Amino acid sequence: MSRAQELLGPRGPFAARLPGYEARPGQLAAAEAVERTLEQEGVLLCEAGTGTGKTLAYLVPALLSGRKVVISTATRALQDQIAQRDLPLVQEVLGTRAEVAVMKGLGNYLCRRRYREFLQSDEAMRPLHARALDLIRHWVKESETGDHAELATLGEGSLTWHEVASSSETRIGPACPYFDECFVTEMKRQAEAAQIVIVNHHLFFADLSMRGPHPGRVLPDYDAVVLDEAHQVEDIACMFFGIRLSRAQMERMLREAARALGRASAFGGPLDVGGGGASLSELEGAIAHFWQSFDPLLEGQPRRALGKDAWTGELRAAWLRLERALEDLGAVARSKLGEVRDDIGLRESLELVPRRCQTTREQLTAVVDAGPGRVTWVERTPKTAWLSSTPVDLSGTLRERLFETVPAVILTSATLATSGRSAETPGANGARSSSELPDTKQPDTKRPDTKQPGARGGKKASSPFGFVRARLGLGEGFGEGLRVEELVVPSPFDFEKQAVLYTPRDLPAPDAAMFLDRAAERIAELVELTGGGAFVLTTSVRAMRGLHERLGARLPGRPLWLQGERPKGALLSVFRASGEGVLVATQSFWEGVDVPGSALRLVVLEKVPFLVPTDPVVQARSQRLEEQGLSAFAHLSVPAAAIALKQGFGRLIRRSSDVGVVALLDERIHTRGYGKRLLNALPPARRTDDLEVVRQATTSWGLGADGVQRHSAPR
Repeated sequence: MSRAQELLGPRGPFAARLPGYEARPGQLAAAEAVERTLEQEGVLLCEAGTGTGKTLAYLVPALLSGRKVVISTATRALQDQIAQRDLPLVQEVLGTRAEVAVMKGLGNYLCRRRYREFLQSDEAMRPLHARALDLIRHWVKESETGDHAELATLGEGSLTWHEVASSSETRIGPACPYFDECFVTEMKRQAEAAQIVIVNHHLFFADLSMRGPHPGRVLPDYDAVVLDEAHQVEDIACMFFGIRLSRAQMERMLREAARALGRASAFGGPLDVGGGGASLSELEGAIAHFWQSFDPLLEGQPRRALGKDAWTGELRAAWLRLERALEDLGAVARSKLGEVRDDIGLRESLELVPRRCQTTREQLTAVVDAGPGRVTWVERTPKTAWLSSTPVDLSGTLRERLFETVPAVILTSATLATSGRSAETPGANGARSSSELPDTKQPDTKRPDTKQPGARGGKKASSPFGFVRARLGLGEGFGEGLRVEELVVPSPFDFEKQAVLYTPRDLPAPDAAMFLDRAAERIAELVELTGGGAFVLTTSVRAMRGLHERLGARLPGRPLWLQGERPKGALLSVFRASGEGVLVATQSFWEGVDVPGSALRLVVLEKVPFLVPTDPVVQARSQRLEEQGLSAFAHLSVPAAAIALKQGFGRLIRRSSDVGVVALLDERIHTRGYGKRLLNALPPARRTDDLEVVRQATTSWGLGADGVQRHSAPR
C-alpha cells in the first residue's frame, strides 16, 4: 500500500480527525497512481467520477513528494477553493507546513504605477469611474495581495479595473518606481519559495507558450504539474499558442499612450507640437477604420474565418493604415524621451508606447501572413471585436513543450474518457488502469500490446482516452520510452437508485419547426413531476430564449430565470434558495456549476451538444482529419459531444443523498448510429423512454407537488 493510500485510508489521520469521513476505494486508487507518477515520472490520465474526491487524491501525494508541483485548475473559483479550503485542511491533518503560493493572471492584480497614473489623468474625473475608484482607494490601503477577488463589490467587467490592472504589455519590471512594493513582484517571490503553486489553466499555458526558442517565463520552474479539469486543456492552450487581438485592447493602449504623452507635454510643449496629438488622432481613426472593415465580411454573423484572400482591397488598406499609425506613434513617443531625462517613471511609461506599438504591429503581420496549419478568424462579442489566429493541431506542440519537458504530468477530470466500456485490466481497489498506447486512427480496432516501461496493466483493445490522447499529442507512436498510465475511477454514487435518464422517442427532431413547442410541453410535464428544481440546458442562445419564453406561458407562478438576467453567482443563489424554480441556460452552465442537495432535481438537456460546425476552429480541425482520411464526425464531433454530455449529466448528482432526473430530448439518440456510443459514455442511471417510469421514480423519491417543501424566491 502506498503512503498516500495509508493516509487517506480507513485507519489514516483523515478518518481519525474528520467526522463522517469515509475511505473511498476510487480515491485510494487515484492517490496511488498520482504518487507513482510523481515518483517514477511520466504521464497519468485519470478520469475520476463525481464524488471520488480527486482533489485530495492529488493534493496528498503532491505534498508528500517533496517536489515542486504546480496545480492548475480550469477556473479561478476552483483555484481559490483549493488554496483557501482544501490545502489548509490537508496540511492541518497531515501536520505539514509546506509553503503554498497562489498565482493568477496579471490582470487580476492592481498595478500601483497604472493606478497612480490613472488617478492623475482627466479620464479619472469621469463620473463612471467615481464609485469604482472610491472602492479601490480604500481597499488598496489594506490589501496584502492586490487581488481583484478581494473586491467582491467591483464586477469582473469593470471598465475602471481594466485601467489600473497589471498586464504583460504594461509591466516595466525592476525599473518601475513601485517595483519593491508591487503586488505582482510579491506574488512571484512567494511562488519561487513555495513547494505547491496553484494556478489556473490560462496562466499555466501562457507560461508554457513563453518557454520556447526564446525562453521567458511567468511561473517558477517546477518538477510536476497536475492539470485538473483537463478536458479543457486543448481549447485553453489554443489561446496562448496563437495570437489574439481585440479592439478594446488597442483602444486601451491608445488611452495609455495619450496619458504618457500628455504628461510629457509639460516638458516639451503641447502635444500637437511634434505631431503627438496628430499621431494619437490618426491612430484612433485607424483603429476604428480597421475594425469597421470587417463588417462586410461578417454580414451580421458573430464570427467568420479569414483566408489569405481576405486581406485584399479595403481590409488590406485598413491594415496598412493601422500599421503606419502605430509606427508613427511609436516614433513620437521615442522623440519625447529626450525631453524627460530626469523623470524615471515617465520615461518608463513613454518607453512602453513604442514597445506596445511594435508588438501590435508584429502580431497583426503574423495574423495576416498566417501560413498552413493555422486558422484565422474575426468575431464580435457584446463587448468588443477579436481577431485570432491559432494552430489547427496542437498535439505536436503539447507533446514537445509539455509531456517531453515536464518530468511528471497528471491530467485529471470527471470527463476525460469518451466511452463507458473500458478495455483495461482491473487495477487497485477495482479501478481500471493501463498504460498501452491507443490506436488513434481506428479507436475501435484491437491492436497488440505496447506497454510502456515502468507502467503496469494488462491487455486492452482500445483506450477510452483515445480521443483526448490524440488531441493532446499522446497518441500512437508518442513518447518512446516514456511512461504513460491510464486510470478510470468510477463515481461511488449508486446511479441506478439515485437517477433516471429519460430519453423520449416521441418528440420531433431538434431541427423540426415544432421542436421547441413540443420540448417546452414535455419540460413542463417533467417540472411538475419533480416539483421544479430544474436546469434546462440548451446548446444555443436562440433555443435558450425560445424555451424560456414558452415555459413562461406553461409554468405560471413558478420562479423562472434566464441566463444573463443577473450575474451567474446571483442566479445560482436565488435558484438554490427557491427549491422549486427553473433556470434556462446555455453552455456556461453545462459544467463547473455545483448545486448539491434537493435544490436541483431535474436536468434537461435540449439536444446532443455537438460542436458548432460553422466555428472556424472546428471547421479547420475537421478539414485536417478529412485530409488524413478520417471522418471528422466520428473522430471529433462524437467524442467531443460525449464529454460535453457527461458534463451536463454531472450537474445532477453531487452527493450520495441526491436524487433526480436527467432528460435528453434529442430523439437522434435512438435513431442514429452514434446514439449508443453517447449513451454508453454516460453514468449507469436507469434508462427509460417512458414518462410513466419517470413519474414512478419521482413519486418513490417523494418529489412532485406533494413531495417538495415550497420556498419563495424572486423571479
